[in-house]
Formats: sequence, C-alpha cells, structure tokens
Amino acid sequence: MKIFSALYDWTLKWAEHKLAPRILAVITFAESVFFPIPPDVLLAPMVLAKPQKAWFYATLTTMASVIGGVVGYVLGYFMFDAWIQPIITEIGYQAKMDQAIAWFEEWGVWVVFLAGFSPIPYKVFTLSAGFLNMMFLPFLLASFVGRGMRFFLVAGLVKWGGARMEQKLRQWVDIIGWGLVALIVVAYVIYKA
Repeated sequence: MKIFSALYDWTLKWAEHKLAPRILAVITFAESVFFPIPPDVLLAPMVLAKPQKAWFYATLTTMASVIGGVVGYVLGYFMFDAWIQPIITEIGYQAKMDQAIAWFEEWGVWVVFLAGFSPIPYKVFTLSAGFLNMMFLPFLLASFVGRGMRFFLVAGLVKWGGARMEQKLRQWVDIIGWGLVALIVVAYVIYKA
C-alpha cells in the first residue's frame, strides 16, 4: 500500500500554498508549547518546493520556535502547579518532566541547547526552565542557538540535496513510513511487556 507516497505528494503540494509560511510559524510556535508534531515535517517539504526560500523558512521556524519557547517558559514560571502539572500527569509526560528536571539540575542551560537542537521534546524543557526559575537570558540564548542550528541544518540539507534527495525520498518513502510504523509498534509492545 502506498499510503505514505500519497501523504508525501499531498504535503509537497500543500507546501507550495501561499499560506504555508504562516501555517509553518503557527505549528512551530505550538510545538514549542504543547503540539506533539515537530515543524521539520513541514519545513523540509517547503524547502523542497521553494529552495530559494530555504533560509527564510529556517529563520521563520527559528523565530516562531523561540517565541513559543518563551511562552512555555512563562507558563512554567507562573502557572506550573495550577495548570501545567495536572496536564503533564494526565497525558503521561511525568517521567519525561522528571528526567528534564534532573538534567536541568545536572547540566543547567546546556540542556536547553540540547533540547533545542535534538528531537527531544523542546516543550518539556521550556516549561521546566520556567518552573525551575532558570535565568531568562541564558534560556533565550540557548534556545536561539539550539533551535536555529537545527532548523538551518534541516533547511540546508534539504536545499543541498534538492531534486536528487526528493527523488530518493519519493522512491523510499513507503518503506521508511511502514518501517517507522513497525518500529513504533515494536517499541509499544516492549514498553508494555
């Protein structure tokens, strides 16, 4: 079944829409606070569709992410006990939050940089930074550097790969998609066992 090829084609087509940059900014902002899907899934096809705008899209994604991170920081600072902690417990993120707090205690601002650059859920660290009263300026700087490096790297690789990368991705997208589904199922079974 070529479900992932159809989704891939749909995403590429949608990436050319005139509202795509605004949607990218909204998704990126939301991902820094609560949304589970990383913005890379829209950033990459947008760069494939319009490689001449790669750096603009990377800048837009970085700015929206950092602004979302600031909102997450403020929420963690002012509303953690009343609003955020019950939500974290309800959606099963408590273990991730406990791990984030332990990492903050051990590595401080470097953990924000790491979370900004890696696929680790950035939102957990923005909320934790506020809750733990991390100094705001180092938080902001680490967020800019970490998120900027990540999104500029994605945009740069996709721009550099261009048509060759797009052809290879199109060729393998269904295998990659089904492999990812299988990996998730296996991880879930192992986790429950």
